[in-house]
Amino acid sequence: MTDHPSPDAVAVLISPVDRQPELAAIRAAVAGLGGSVTGVADLGTTPADGGPGPLQVQQLAIRGVPWVPLRGPLGALAAAGGWDVVCRAPWLHLGEPLLVVLDVDSTLITAEVIELLAAHVGREAEVAAVTDRAMRGEIDFAESLHQRVRVLAGLPVSVFGDVRAVVRPTPGVPAMIAAVNASGGRVGVVSGGFCEVVEPLAAELGIAYARANRLEVADGRLTGRVQGAVVDRAEKARALRRYAADAGVSMDRTVAIGDGANDLDMLGLAALGIAFNAKPAVRAAADASLSGGRLDVVPAVLGRQLT
Repeated sequence: MTDHPSPDAVAVLISPVDRQPELAAIRAAVAGLGGSVTGVADLGTTPADGGPGPLQVQQLAIRGVPWVPLRGPLGALAAAGGWDVVCRAPWLHLGEPLLVVLDVDSTLITAEVIELLAAHVGREAEVAAVTDRAMRGEIDFAESLHQRVRVLAGLPVSVFGDVRAVVRPTPGVPAMIAAVNASGGRVGVVSGGFCEVVEPLAAELGIAYARANRLEVADGRLTGRVQGAVVDRAEKARALRRYAADAGVSMDRTVAIGDGANDLDMLGLAALGIAFNAKPAVRAAADASLSGGRLDVVPAVLGRQLT
């Protein structure tokens, strides 16, 4: 890469291979803010593995303007062109340990666990409608969770095994976790879902930290109640702080990724908050948005060459 050794900002472009970003327009937008693009590096392409994509990633080094003012103009170009851009601080990269914390449902995994559970009582569509409203921020998350959990009353605890068997990580998750761990960093998850599914999944994937709700059980069956306080948006932010303290990582080296309104506090607290396939209000509030349906671009967003 032929960029300046000390850029003021980094912009990472993620695009389908058949939809090249217009670098001339990007350079003009940066110049309009008083800056210049001093280098462009090709960070590679995600694998053609049957999942979304493939996606190509380019990294731009920028001088003369910090990353925050870049987000609006470059984000507008990305939205018009059908690609994504992440503008970040130059020091937030995988050359040093980072903490990356993700939501679980529809972020780390492709499904909503509570909807999979509700399918066992024939009420998946009803629960999905409430979930959607909660993720859009239209109703209180804790209230919505209690409402959805009540429909699970009477299910045997064996249902967790049935659900775990069909849960699938989002494409690129193993590669993302491997890259963060290889850099000396840590990955954590915090979920408004359920530890009975989240904890085994985290152990299987090599995730260091996990926090989720626990469902109350009596006589081998779900009671339809949550045990203890609900993991809501405030608790997600607290979990991010706890994970960072345990990992010995400063908050300016943290990344949070999520899709719903209950992720907003966590996204706002992290040094870089990324909305992933997210609801409109979450995309608007986050530092950046990824819409390509893959998480193996995250290491590239953080400066790592794709393998």
